[in-house]
Amino acid sequence: MLKAVFYSGLLWILWSVLFMASSRGQHAESIRFVFYNVENLFDIEDDSLTADEEFTPEGDKVWNINRYHEKVDNIARTLTAVGEWELPALAGLCEVENRAVLDDLTAHRLLSAAGYEVIHRDSPDRRGIDVALLYKTAFFSPIESVWIHVTFPIDTNMVTRDILYVKGLLFQMDTIHIFINHWPSRWGGVEASLPKRVAVASILRKYTDSLFVAEENPNILIAGDLNDNPCDSAVHKVLGARKNHDGRAGELYNLMFPLYLGGKEGSLKYRADWEIYDQIIVSASLLDKTGLQVKNGKASIFSSEYLLKEDEKYLGVKPFRTYAGPRYLGGFSDHLPVFIDLIR
Repeated sequence: MLKAVFYSGLLWILWSVLFMASSRGQHAESIRFVFYNVENLFDIEDDSLTADEEFTPEGDKVWNINRYHEKVDNIARTLTAVGEWELPALAGLCEVENRAVLDDLTAHRLLSAAGYEVIHRDSPDRRGIDVALLYKTAFFSPIESVWIHVTFPIDTNMVTRDILYVKGLLFQMDTIHIFINHWPSRWGGVEASLPKRVAVASILRKYTDSLFVAEENPNILIAGDLNDNPCDSAVHKVLGARKNHDGRAGELYNLMFPLYLGGKEGSLKYRADWEIYDQIIVSASLLDKTGLQVKNGKASIFSSEYLLKEDEKYLGVKPFRTYAGPRYLGGFSDHLPVFIDLIR
């Protein structure tokens, strides 16, 4: 009896090893890209050049080292969960304060084995929040990175986050052009703030148009918190992120449109309504089912239960965020991550 149990256990171990090995083989030509607005990942130091005072021990949020470490831990847990079998090969982030917080994140015990490299630069944002790209060198090799500065014709003194553009190789053979965004918020009202997002969309479209001219079928991946839904004019009309893939060259397609039209999912919640501000937009070449492509042509919103909490005011659930006003909740973010799988 004991011998049978021993051999049974040994077979289970061998099967597990073989299964994991085969799974790694199946995923060797498949990688996951995730975008995540991590909501105010600040260190606890006061930067004299930015308006970050509320995220200090003496500030309104009483932001201290313990809360900071809990925040980093929560983000690391989420990236691990989104990765499922493996940590994401590529992760676009926004609302990070500086390189130091990214170094703390990538050194976290749950992420350190991935060996993430970081592309980041301090942007001119008033609060000092930036965008960044994390990548695993086993899957992605950057060729160049450019920080696209955003200017506003309506007010040349106005500043916002730069757009991060990274050109690189996936699987050591497929060139891809990645744009990480965090467009201006709706603060002050949707219509009043719209010209700001239109300006960013116009700049981004000029860059993608130049790629369509320079390359026959460029692989373009745009991701970010656009502070608009897929149907809104800055995204749909100015950027030209279309609803349905019809095979046209030189066009961009918004993978979040089907989720938005379904009306049951969202990446953040405003009062009683779910919105999809966090979007992934791609060029036609990534949907043509030849070479590098988006698996099943679909994007997903990662809405695991632990990222949500009961919405007592508007019913249902809502993202479990770090603060509700000045009140510390200890949650994750007011946004949910979005992701795609890229395969050959």
